[in-house]
Amino acid sequence: MAAPDSAETQRKGRSSRTATLAEIAREAGVSAPTVSKVLNGRADVAPATRSRVEDLLRAHGYRRRRAEASRSPLIDLVFHEWESAWAMEVIRGVENVARDAGLSVVLSESAGRHTPGRTWADQVAARRPHGVILVLSGPDESQRALLTSRSIPFVVMDPAGDPGADVPSIGATNWQGGLAATRHLVDLGHRRIAAISGPQRMMCSRARMDGYRAALETAGLPADPALIRTGDLHHEAGYRLGRELLSLPDRPTAVFAGNDLQALGLYEAARELGLRIPEELSVVGFDDLPVARWVGPPLTTVRQPLTEMAEAAARLVLELGRGGETPVATRVELATSLVVRASTRAPATGG
Repeated sequence: MAAPDSAETQRKGRSSRTATLAEIAREAGVSAPTVSKVLNGRADVAPATRSRVEDLLRAHGYRRRRAEASRSPLIDLVFHEWESAWAMEVIRGVENVARDAGLSVVLSESAGRHTPGRTWADQVAARRPHGVILVLSGPDESQRALLTSRSIPFVVMDPAGDPGADVPSIGATNWQGGLAATRHLVDLGHRRIAAISGPQRMMCSRARMDGYRAALETAGLPADPALIRTGDLHHEAGYRLGRELLSLPDRPTAVFAGNDLQALGLYEAARELGLRIPEELSVVGFDDLPVARWVGPPLTTVRQPLTEMAEAAARLVLELGRGGETPVATRVELATSLVVRASTRAPATGG
């Protein structure tokens, strides 16, 4: 019997275990210190060399041993975009956990993109934080591979799309929140209930609208497309789309807004059109930002536990950093709840 090919035997042997840094360096035709520079996000490596080494790290599923990974006392917090009070609630939650762990928080923004920029992962690798929390965004495949190879754990909070079964994520019961908000308006006697949704590419917006439709269907009310508008989750969208809805010949008597910022824009549209809240228009928001209690009238809204969600994300990313492999199918959803205030009441003319 012929002896097995030695190169093939070596290849199979390597495939059953993680390649070492020296083996990757030899296969890439570079020195081990060069591979180390790539792993540490150093800038003094030629782009072609960096690409070749990264491809091999990814192909071999290389994961830096935790003992090798001398970490900076940091948590990287990445926002899809700044959202004033919304972002502050998230920052507060991450800071609460980071402070207790003796860590600092590094803030960055992906400028409205749901995937951070091309050089972002290299910058994270250079900082070597304890972990990364991405809010309303997520890393692409190459960025995930780069973070994994450096043993930098990451968690997605309120993912915009499906993050994948193997990506740890923290969210809220958005469907239940949309259902509760709309059912509240139905129970008050409203029948022409409009909705201003967030972008449908975002999981949270789709889930809230699905809850809205489910509540209407359960009450035997059709979801009228003429009463549904879609925009971004900012004041301006609530104002602009609110004016459209409130200018209809047969206008709605109630509106479920995709978030509190849209609801506040709707308040301004109602004021300009001479409509009183809640006497002539009931409004429900989503998030329960601190400002919801202080606007006039105080806003009925669905409380999304943003600070608690951020705390849970921070605890999870630290737990992953202390442990072994990333757990499979890690998905945590915190409960939403309806907070009834003065912006809703029974319709004056029966809905």
